[in-house]
Amino acid sequence: MTAVTNGMLTNLLGRIFRPKAAILLVLLSLGSPALAQEVSLALLSPETLGPTPFVSTSQPVSLPEAPTHRFWDRENRVLFATNGAFSAADFFVTRANLKNGGQELNPMTRVFAGGTAGLAVNFAGESAGVVGVSYFLHKTGHHKLERLVSMLNIGSSAAAVTFDLAHR
Repeated sequence: MTAVTNGMLTNLLGRIFRPKAAILLVLLSLGSPALAQEVSLALLSPETLGPTPFVSTSQPVSLPEAPTHRFWDRENRVLFATNGAFSAADFFVTRANLKNGGQELNPMTRVFAGGTAGLAVNFAGESAGVVGVSYFLHKTGHHKLERLVSMLNIGSSAAAVTFDLAHR
């Protein structure tokens, strides 16, 4: 009976969504000229078509420098220390729960959950990875993202510790 129901449901959904998908495709193809970002040269007046420089050559152009900071500044040191503390707390609480018959819910960490050494390598690698990704973002000039990586990992580790402590 399930096979008949699934077949009937598939046919019904096909009849419902096929016309709507075709209409959506037609509307998107008709709307693409409206979304184009070109300006027709016929709309411009003849005097604007002449070669006028965008920047006058009499004054030198200088771009404002982006504020930079050292990678190991105070804020990053605090973030990395907090990240390490929450990773260590996550390690200890996870290890205690696993020894008491619990199971690892994170599929990435579950690979290393066979022993204490594996868990330690996982959490140390996680902390080192956060520092590495932050350093890469720092070198490429993405200073807000550099700090955001640490903050996101701190949040996820804090959530994991809270969950593990609530489900002891």
